[in-house]
Amino acid sequence: MLWRTISGLCLVLLLASCSHRVSPGRFEARAREVAARWDGSAGDRAWRSGFVLLGGLQDRGGWTDPPAWAALSAHNGVWKLAAELPAEPLSEARLRWPDGAVSEVPLVTAADAYAELSKPADFIEEECPAKGCRPLRVTGVEPGETTLETSRGTIRVPAWLFSVKGVESKFVYVAVAPSAITARPQAAEGESEEVRGFDLIEGKPHDLLLEYGYGSCDRVHGARAYETGNLVVVDVDQEGSGGFCDLALHMGTITVTLTRPLGDRLVLDSGTGLPVVRGVTPPRK
Repeated sequence: MLWRTISGLCLVLLLASCSHRVSPGRFEARAREVAARWDGSAGDRAWRSGFVLLGGLQDRGGWTDPPAWAALSAHNGVWKLAAELPAEPLSEARLRWPDGAVSEVPLVTAADAYAELSKPADFIEEECPAKGCRPLRVTGVEPGETTLETSRGTIRVPAWLFSVKGVESKFVYVAVAPSAITARPQAAEGESEEVRGFDLIEGKPHDLLLEYGYGSCDRVHGARAYETGNLVVVDVDQEGSGGFCDLALHMGTITVTLTRPLGDRLVLDSGTGLPVVRGVTPPRK
């Protein structure tokens, strides 16, 4: 995921540092295009008032040091159902958003949730050993809740909690029906991420802290912002050395100053034209 900040050409050339500066005029032209494309679009409406999920439907945030075999078995989809699943569907749920708004959403059955939970990963990074993985034996399931990160903030939602023999923590799968959820938009082919996160700065209402990726040989010249009434489009002005460099991707932060406080405006990345999620990686101590 981090490699989205490096263009496909960089990946082909491997050792070449190939980021190029974008002139102020070209940045403004690109920012105008991004703002016009996003403002009022279906994606904009979903991001502001729909249910756009920023992560996955399976929640493992509550795990406390799970056994290594359990993670490998789950990744490879090695499950065994040793309990009867509740047949009755849950009634619709009323979700309360951080701004006080309420949405009613349909829910899935425990059987539907188990069918999705037990699927192997799309990409198997580590295959089961020759003798196979130890099966995840489901001994019970019960309704509960979990926390999700969405485009509108953190929210509590209904979930199915699966008990597995030999694993202390529950396997949690969101019970909200997929029809009620909009997937997070993805960058179009050829568009690469400039800014991956932002945050506000206490005591400086006009400033935004931006998180970005850069190569070992890149030079950073500053950050820029283009503002409208509803949006702020940002980028980080950087360039490569033109020589050869390693492929290490580093993360950094930089500040950009706006003409007025951000308020309820969305922050868009100029590279992808998509919203930037609030939150930056804490610095290492």
